Amino acid sequence: MAATATISHSSLITLYSNSQLNTSSVLKNTFLSSTSLVYSSSSTISINSCNTKLCGAVTLKSRNGRGGIRGGRLVCLVASSSSAPSVNLPKALMFDCDGVLVDTEKDGHRISFNDTFAEKELGVTWDVDLYGELLKIGGGKERMTAYFNKVGWPEKAPKSEEERKEFIASLHKRKTELFMALIEKKMLPLRPGVAKLIDQALDNGVKVAVCSTSNEKAAIYLLASSTLGVDPSSCVVIEDSAIGLAAAKAAGMKCIVTKSGYTAEEDFLNADAVFDCIGDPPEERFDLSFCGSLLEKQYVS
Repeated sequence: MAATATISHSSLITLYSNSQLNTSSVLKNTFLSSTSLVYSSSSTISINSCNTKLCGAVTLKSRNGRGGIRGGRLVCLVASSSSAPSVNLPKALMFDCDGVLVDTEKDGHRISFNDTFAEKELGVTWDVDLYGELLKIGGGKERMTAYFNKVGWPEKAPKSEEERKEFIASLHKRKTELFMALIEKKMLPLRPGVAKLIDQALDNGVKVAVCSTSNEKAAIYLLASSTLGVDPSSCVVIEDSAIGLAAAKAAGMKCIVTKSGYTAEEDFLNADAVFDCIGDPPEERFDLSFCGSLLEKQYVS
């Protein structure tokens, strides 16, 4: 679908934290019939719409301990459409970002890491399989640090621990810039059916949240339901990974998995439904009504 290039003067909200712009900004290339999402250089997006209003954005505070929140942002959209929602529809849809909205990892983040390594002449290349293994480590800076600790640091890397942290931070900053260039060139389109399902939700008064973290999922889905003012049992989560599925189920929510390139072989036994994508007609896999049906019965795909 065509992207908008119009910057509005409406409220700005931060979509991601821990200096991780990452794939949340791919929403710039989203056009949801009545909603324009536009990325700006200040790590925010603006929402310009005739029938959609901003509900709120909540910063996840860092805290230590098991189950602690590692950091992230939550963006909520609430439709102000006059059409009354169907009785069987969920109160809220919650979308993970990477792998759900856009399949970014293999052809987005990985490419940007490699281009950064090449620019800095580090002699490092992450192929598709290796990057799949590295994705088990949450966070780009943490991923690079763990990799270099294992295989050895490049000759051009500093020797002290503090200088290496700064080195990694500079690599990650450049990687993010290169990733954003891919977004600007519209090289990473939305996955099939994403825009359709969000349109359906907003048109029917169903609240929508994009939930993403730079590390472990932690308690972000519970925070989302609290922020939106809806009961967790009335929410449906769209995820692509086993860890995201576990987080959704731990929050007491229904969860549909749409497999992505790096998660296709993961265990989704506890999912309420599993598909390869959401899908657009005539190859639609499911719609908003199907999401609502999950609240009444268990569906086996």
